[in-house]
Amino acid sequence: MDVATVLLAAHHREPWAYYALMATAGAVLGGYVTYNMARKAGKEALEKRLSKKNVDRVYATFGKWGFAAVAIPALLPPPFPILPMLLAAGALQYPTRKFLAALSLGRAIRYTILAYLGAHYGSHIIRFWARYYKPTLIVLIALSVFGGLYGLFEYLRRRKIGRDQGGHVSKKIGHRAA
Repeated sequence: MDVATVLLAAHHREPWAYYALMATAGAVLGGYVTYNMARKAGKEALEKRLSKKNVDRVYATFGKWGFAAVAIPALLPPPFPILPMLLAAGALQYPTRKFLAALSLGRAIRYTILAYLGAHYGSHIIRFWARYYKPTLIVLIALSVFGGLYGLFEYLRRRKIGRDQGGHVSKKIGHRAA
């Protein structure tokens, strides 16, 4: 959505505010769908999907900040996650009007800035990407492969640790029973 907003505003400068508005509307609609599903599913669904540590952190952040816990992640670009806050807002039954206001505010600021920058500096951005897209693409692919391999390594390591801990527990229980 970010790239599309910048590119549209760069190619058609006059309606840049329209692009910001449409990007905001789409993002708010998508966020509302997520919020509504979490609202219906409740806390149990969130606690199934996230670790206990992450659930506690999300609940604490949401409890302390409320409105800002939705608005600030909505403002920030990737890789800052907004999904946990959308799910927490729904699971914690945060009022719908406040949720929509926070999400709309954050996304409107974000997409307005992006569309404005696209309209005013778009030709420079397009020239830069036209010139450096191959090296950038290679670096992004390399980082993705590295990240995927690291994730696989961590998954396998944690799985092995879990099996080892489970094995020791059952041996101790069996030993004590004998």
